Amino acid sequence: MMKELKNHNLTEVHYEHILFEKRSCLDAHGMPVNELYNCWIILNNPKQYNSYTTAAIKEIILALGEASNDRSIVAVVLTAVGDKAFCTGGNTKEYAEYYSGNPQEYSQYMRLFNDMVSAVLKCEKPVICRVNGLRIGGGQELGMACDFSISSDLARFGQAGPKHGSAPIGGATDFLPLFVGIERAMMSLTLCEPWTAHQAYYFGMLTDIAPVLKLNGKFIPNPMVITDKITDEYGKIIFGNVKTGEELKKAKELMSFAEIDFEKLDESLNSLITKILYTFPNCMTKTISEVRKFKLEHWNQNKESSREWLALNMVTEAKAGFKAFNEGPKENREIDFVLLRQKLSQGHEWNDELHQLISPQYQNKTYSHVTR
Repeated sequence: MMKELKNHNLTEVHYEHILFEKRSCLDAHGMPVNELYNCWIILNNPKQYNSYTTAAIKEIILALGEASNDRSIVAVVLTAVGDKAFCTGGNTKEYAEYYSGNPQEYSQYMRLFNDMVSAVLKCEKPVICRVNGLRIGGGQELGMACDFSISSDLARFGQAGPKHGSAPIGGATDFLPLFVGIERAMMSLTLCEPWTAHQAYYFGMLTDIAPVLKLNGKFIPNPMVITDKITDEYGKIIFGNVKTGEELKKAKELMSFAEIDFEKLDESLNSLITKILYTFPNCMTKTISEVRKFKLEHWNQNKESSREWLALNMVTEAKAGFKAFNEGPKENREIDFVLLRQKLSQGHEWNDELHQLISPQYQNKTYSHVTR
């Protein structure tokens, strides 16, 4: 006789800021399987490139817990609405208007963020990041916490911290060197220059990439990137680099006639989940848990000290960076880095005057860097 099953969820939740869906698993013949599902956790803020608000983070944590406890779920898919972005990290509007200058509040927010990343790493089901567009900043960190990543070949990957007043210590400095090595990680984390999906795949960060552009009824690879493994004049492989000049102009024109279709992306995703379906579930969970230890070793060691530093940084560089991004003109959302370094070298304290001087909103910038 079957025992009545217990509910191990912490609480019941009505999702308002994300979507939570159960979709049937497909067997080896592509047919839906009775009573076995994939859980799709879908970020739902496309107008702000699927950045997560405080409220959304809470729901993601609860959704991952619910998916982990659901006995009928085979795998978790973490993705987002639309075709522009998977996630660009924390909501900069919320950062600028609420958390900037409030380290005690941001410290509590970062505890929630840490719990979200940890919820991925402790989920008892394989977690697959379905990358439908930009995966930047905290979105990149959330994606790297996942066990697998299947990506659109239009997606871009990278960090934004040192360009916008933060440091990528919400997981990126812990995880990225494990994927791509110290040197490539250092370049990405410090300079904030994004990688194409082809580069990310070539560097070992993705499980698979799929074409999503459809032209005249046929799928075509991303026309903006170099997809042949050719070398430059120094013999360096430039596979995955963005095209330049006239070639890039032609590629953008071609894209204007194409439509985006995620059929191939979802074929690759479903193929992976079907392979997972045909394994022993407990053996799968144990294997994933063992591999996750490499991420957890660094994450658990650093997450609390990182949270404390990020909170204090909200009084200085983060306050300046997030306000500049949120309030600056569209063509210039970065502070005046040269002037900042000049003022700090002169011993200028972090105060309202300095914030005003370096911000793109400051209206009286009539002097060159040399004369300031």
